[in-house]
Amino acid sequence: MFLNPRALALLLALSISVITTSFLSLIPEVNGVSLIITALLSFSSGYLLIYVILEFLFFKEIRKLYSALNKIRGKDYTSIEIEKEKKSLNPFKKINQEMLAFAARKQGEIEELKKAEAFRQHFIADVSHELKTPIFAAQGFVHTLLDGAVKDKNVRMKFLKKAAKSLDGLDILVHDLLTISQMETGAIKMHSEDFDIIDLTHEVFDQFDNKADKKEIILKLAEPYDAPLLVHADSQRIYQVMLNLISNAINYTKESGLVEVAFIPDENEVTIIVKDNGRGIPAKDITRIFERFYRVEKSRSRGKGGTGLGLAIVKHILELHGTKVKVKSKVKQGSAFSFKLQRVKNV
Repeated sequence: MFLNPRALALLLALSISVITTSFLSLIPEVNGVSLIITALLSFSSGYLLIYVILEFLFFKEIRKLYSALNKIRGKDYTSIEIEKEKKSLNPFKKINQEMLAFAARKQGEIEELKKAEAFRQHFIADVSHELKTPIFAAQGFVHTLLDGAVKDKNVRMKFLKKAAKSLDGLDILVHDLLTISQMETGAIKMHSEDFDIIDLTHEVFDQFDNKADKKEIILKLAEPYDAPLLVHADSQRIYQVMLNLISNAINYTKESGLVEVAFIPDENEVTIIVKDNGRGIPAKDITRIFERFYRVEKSRSRGKGGTGLGLAIVKHILELHGTKVKVKSKVKQGSAFSFKLQRVKNV
C-alpha cells in the first residue's frame, strides 16, 4: 500500500510545519531562530500525533478488514479470530467486529452443512443396506419359484413363507423410518392421558409370552403392585417404548435369563426401569445405541429380526414427552434402561 501511516504523517506534519512557520514569519518580532525552533517542534509533535492517530485508530483496523476480506474471499473462515465484543467509538473497529461476526456465523453454517451432509450420506448408505437385505431375499425366493420351483408344493409353500417374512420385515423397517421422520418433523403429536403403567406393562408381557418361553426367559415385575400406578402420557407411544425395550431385553438375554420391570414412584414422577441379565453393552457403544441402525454386534443383531431403529424411536418418543432414557450396563452382567413419566396420584 503506497499510502501508509508514516508517509501520511510525514506529509501532514510537514504541511503543518510550513503553514505554522509561514504564519509566524509575517510577524516582525519573530526572529529566524524562533522560526526554526517552531518549525522543528511543530513538525515533530505533528508527526508523532498524526502517526499515532492514523496507525492505531485507522490503519490498524483497515489492515484487519483487508485480512478478513481476503480470507472471506478465499472462503477460509477457520483462521478468522473473533475478538471479544467491546464498546468502541472507532467506526472502523465496529465494522471489523461486524465482519468478523459475519464470518463466524458463516463458519458455523458451513460446519452444520458439513455435518448434515455427512449424516445424509451415512443415513442413505444405512437405509440402502437395510432395505437391500429383505428385498434381495424376497427377490431370490420369488425368482426361484418362477424358475420352476413353484411346481413343487412343499418347496412353493416354504419359499412363499420366507418371501412373506422378508416382506414383513421390509414393511416394519419402512414403518419405523416413517415414524422417526414424522417425529422429527413434528407431524406426530403426543396425546396424553391418564393410564395405569402396570397394566400396560402386563399387556406388553403378554405380547412376548411365546418368544420368552422359547428361550425360557422369565418376564416379571420387580415386586407385586396391588394398586394401579397412574401416569400422564401418550399410552400408545409409551406402549411402543415398552415394547421396544422389553423386546431388546429378550433378544439380548441368554436362555433361562430374566427380564424385570421396576417402578419407582415419587411425589411427581414414576421412574420405569427395564433390566435384564443378558450380555450387556460395552462402554464405548452406550453413547451410540440410540443412533439409527447402530448395532452393537452387527453380524448377530440382524439375525434377530430388528430394524436397528427401535431405540432411536424410544429416544424420540421420550424426548417428545419431555424426558430422557438412561442406560446402565455391564458386559456379561446385563443392562438397565430407565426413564421417567409424570405421575397422577390415585383419587
